[in-house]
Amino acid sequence: QVQLVESGGGLVQAGGSLRLSCAASGRTFGSYAMGWFRQAPGKEREFVAAIAWGDGSTYYGDSVMGRFTISRDNAKNTVYLQMNSLKAEDTGVYYCNANSGLRAIVTMTGRPSWGQGAQVTVSS
Repeated sequence: QVQLVESGGGLVQAGGSLRLSCAASGRTFGSYAMGWFRQAPGKEREFVAAIAWGDGSTYYGDSVMGRFTISRDNAKNTVYLQMNSLKAEDTGVYYCNANSGLRAIVTMTGRPSWGQGAQVTVSS
């Protein structure tokens, strides 16, 4: 499995932006699809975005479509989540995820690797 470490969380006002980073180590980063999930207090973990390892295809959850952008830099073994037009409901712990493909990430199947999480708080 691959080891993942998130960074870039923090406190931001509604309407602002943040960029999360997820650094990977261990097995070959370029062979994994990468994704982001989030979990708000008292709620289930929610899919946010995912990016394929081959052609870079992306997929987003409905609640972040058009506001968030996922990208990856295979040379740096890093995946990013650019979050714009943040809302209070975007508050939560954001987790980086690696898996064998986009479908596995979205359906939370297979053998995922998870980071420790990064707190994002959006004040209204």
